Amino acid sequence: MSARTNFERLITVYGGSGFLGRHIVRELAKRHYRIRVAVRRPDLAGHLQPLGRVGQIHAVQANLRHAPSVEAAARDADVLINLVGLLHEAGRQRFDAVHRFGAEQVALAASAHGARLVHVSAIGANENSPSHYARSKAQAEKLVVAAVPQAIIMRPSIVFGPEDHFFNRFGSMARFLPVLPLIGGGHTRFQPVFVGDVATAVADAVDGKAKGGSIYELGGPDVQTFKELMQFILKTIERNRLLVPLPFSIASMQAALLQYLPGAPLTPDQVELLKTDNVVSEGAKRDGRTLQGLGVAPDSIAAIVPSYLWRFRKTGQFRGRTA
Repeated sequence: MSARTNFERLITVYGGSGFLGRHIVRELAKRHYRIRVAVRRPDLAGHLQPLGRVGQIHAVQANLRHAPSVEAAARDADVLINLVGLLHEAGRQRFDAVHRFGAEQVALAASAHGARLVHVSAIGANENSPSHYARSKAQAEKLVVAAVPQAIIMRPSIVFGPEDHFFNRFGSMARFLPVLPLIGGGHTRFQPVFVGDVATAVADAVDGKAKGGSIYELGGPDVQTFKELMQFILKTIERNRLLVPLPFSIASMQAALLQYLPGAPLTPDQVELLKTDNVVSEGAKRDGRTLQGLGVAPDSIAAIVPSYLWRFRKTGQFRGRTA
C-alpha cells in the first residue's frame, strides 16, 4: 500500500468544466487531490478555481478528437476520469468521434502512463440499441475495457441538480407552453440520480473503494415514469398544463424537424432512447454494483429538485408571502 497522501496524487478530469464535472472536481478537491481539468477551452474553466485551494485545480487544453492533447493531459496523473459526452450531435461533435474515438484515446493514455481509469457512461448503453447514442456509449465501454481491463465504468441514469438539463428544461417549457407532450404516452421509466451522489461515487472510485473491471449503475431511490416526472414538475412550479400523449411515430416526425433548431429540443435518436426504460438493472442490484453498494445513500428528487425549480413559479421563491 502506497504511503502517498492525496495531496501528492494528481487526477486528470476530462470534461471537468461541465455540469457533472464541476461537482466531481469539488468532491475531489474536498478530498485534497490535485486536479488537472482537461477541456477544449481552459479560458472558460475559471469557475472551477474557487472549488479548491490556491493551485489545487489547474485547467489544460485537451480535445478528445486530438489524441496528442489527450495523452499530454494524462502525463504524471495517477487516475484519469473521462466525463466527456454528447446529448445530441451538432457540427463536428459526433457520437462516434466523442464517445468512441475520444473514450479510446483516454483509455490508451491511461494504459500508456499506468494510470487508473474511471469512465462515465450511461444507463442504456447497448450495442444492439436502435439509438446511435446508446450504441456509441456501449462501443466506447468495450474499447475502454480492451485498453484498460481494470477500468471502472459508471453508468448514471438521468442526472439532476441545480444546473441539470432535464427538470430545468421542462420547467422552462411549462412557463410558455399550454401543453406538454408525453412521448410514447409517458410510460418510459426513469431513475433520476442526484449529481452530488454521482460525484461521491466517482470520488470513491478514485479513493479505491470501487472494484476494478466493474460496471456500476447509478440511480436514485425513486423509479418514476416520464408522465409522473412531468406531473411532479408541474406541481412543484405550481402551473396547470395539459399533458398530451404523443405516439412515438408522431414524435419521430416532429423530432426530424426540431433537431435543426438551436439546442436541438428533440432529435429522432432521443425518441428512440425513450422507447427503453432508463433504470438500474436487477443484475447490478444483485451484485451490489450500485450507489448503495458503494455505501452511498442516494438523495430523492423531492428532497433536491424543489430547491432550484422554484424559479419557474409565477412568484418565484416569494410564494405565500404577504406584504
